Amino acid sequence: MTDAFPWDEAPRHLIRDRDGAFGPTYTRRIRAMRIRDHPTAPRSPWQNGYVERLIGSIRGESLDHLIVSDEAQLRRGLKNYASYYNQVRTHLSLEKNAPNYRWPQKLGAIASISILGGLHHQYVRV
Repeated sequence: MTDAFPWDEAPRHLIRDRDGAFGPTYTRRIRAMRIRDHPTAPRSPWQNGYVERLIGSIRGESLDHLIVSDEAQLRRGLKNYASYYNQVRTHLSLEKNAPNYRWPQKLGAIASISILGGLHHQYVRV
């Protein structure tokens, strides 16, 4: 948690599942950071559906297709995927736009830009 959030920018609440990785040491750390812990009910992944969906997207669209050799490579891959997810990837709930709104381009030839080592492509007008 201290790697994910600086002490002065930590969230006030945290919803998590009941994985064994969240032991007493973890609980003491988040309490010291003044984070309220809200575990979901046992064997109830649907209670945290947004996170489960995001994790499924990250795995299915990126990590399942990569061979990760070290932590630095994993962090780079996740950072690149986050950029793709927010700037390029279409979302049906956003009327097939990305969270960072893109203005439609109506003129010009269409070019393909390789993203995430060729796993995905962005089509733009040039």
